[in-house]
Amino acid sequence: MLSVIIPTEGAEHPTVATLAALVPGAAAGVVREVLLVDRGDNGVIERVADVAGCRFLPFDGIRAAALAAGARQARSPWLMFLHAGAVLDHGWIDETMQFIQRVSDSDRPRAGVFRYARSPYSDHTLRDRLRSIARMMAGPFADQGLLIARDHYERLGGHAPDIARAEERLLRRLGRSSLTLLHSRIIMS
Repeated sequence: MLSVIIPTEGAEHPTVATLAALVPGAAAGVVREVLLVDRGDNGVIERVADVAGCRFLPFDGIRAAALAAGARQARSPWLMFLHAGAVLDHGWIDETMQFIQRVSDSDRPRAGVFRYARSPYSDHTLRDRLRSIARMMAGPFADQGLLIARDHYERLGGHAPDIARAEERLLRRLGRSSLTLLHSRIIMS
């Protein structure tokens, strides 16, 4: 039902935290596959993928091209893009299933982003406060994840592989009117 694409940037611990949050979704049958896309050449993420039962996609290039390559390799009709270190709230499985069902039953394509929450264990800086204000004014940021039907993603052109800020560009192309802010929180570790 759902393919999860995670660009890892070679970061083992944040990737493992994200994978741990996805385990209940895999057990419930929501997550069909997880693709770890990594530009690093140290083999760490490849070992993590092997141990966790994920698909590993080595990639040289910018982040947008890695995301686009992951989407092309995904086998499910729905795609979820998460940053390494993103941990989803426990209620994400039911809400994701309901969202997919509502969108599938409707004639209007929509995409979902998760509600951003700061980690309670991190120091909150002025930069964090300013980013919170920017989220309210400008709309969601790419670190809030993206849940989108593959055909809708492809109609929009997906992540432009040659543009540095392709995630933000894709969110702008979706626009506020076709984005749903899901109730489940996403916490960046």
